[in-house]
Amino acid sequence: MSPAPNAPKVEARYARTWLLVNASRPDTFDAAAASRADAVVLDVEDAVDPTRKDAARDEVRAWLAAGNRAWVRINDTSTRHWADDVAQLKGTPGLSGVMLAKTESAEQVEATADALGGDVPVLALVESALGIEDARHIACARGVFRLAFGSGDYRRDTGASADEIAMAYPRSRLVVASRIGGLPGPVDGPTVGGGLPELRDGAHYGVQLGMMGKLCLNPDHTGVVNEVMSPTQTDATWARDVLRDFEESGGVVRDGSDLPRIGRARRIKEMADAFGVEPF
Repeated sequence: MSPAPNAPKVEARYARTWLLVNASRPDTFDAAAASRADAVVLDVEDAVDPTRKDAARDEVRAWLAAGNRAWVRINDTSTRHWADDVAQLKGTPGLSGVMLAKTESAEQVEATADALGGDVPVLALVESALGIEDARHIACARGVFRLAFGSGDYRRDTGASADEIAMAYPRSRLVVASRIGGLPGPVDGPTVGGGLPELRDGAHYGVQLGMMGKLCLNPDHTGVVNEVMSPTQTDATWARDVLRDFEESGGVVRDGSDLPRIGRARRIKEMADAFGVEPF
């Protein structure tokens, strides 16, 4: 069987760019799939008016059934739309996974996974003070795949500004929770407003805190985010040299700095391999 037209370029556990696409705009689906996004997320939640959710969901199912692949952002469990989402999406071919909006507990993740049949990955979108404080339990929930940060709704819920210092705490909570849960690094919220320099700075700041992906609202943003969230050739070369030196020394730890350095080198090599970044 030939691969789907938009088969993932990067495994979802490494995906850097998660492109949100309005599910009521099927005319944009193909362009999103052809973009540089590592993962396409068809949004039937905030992007779609309540009166149009059924029609948008039908558009999503039809596009997926035509041989395409994507994630779907579904409505949160407190709404009547959630039950319709999981019932209609269960068993849909081409469904890579779901992004659960406004996740605030492990139970919500597990209920979603169970309703979808137990084998559909759930990316938990954490968007509130309660969700951030319960992030550790969410990260350990059955069926959870990764965590993501709904930064806009978090600011609305808490009154926090978009300032880097104000947003460092929730981002760090998700990073630490992901590590405890054995998950890949979390997906950061989108950069809204400004130009490409602001986008680059925002992506770089997320990387510094340990984020490994970023939500994108515009296909044009994906190239910049992919670049910033990938190891450079210099990084890949350093990692290769460190690991080769360690192997040639017989794998003997010589001082207290060896293990942290080797651990970082292995992580960089893993990411470089995932993204096709070759050392010099």
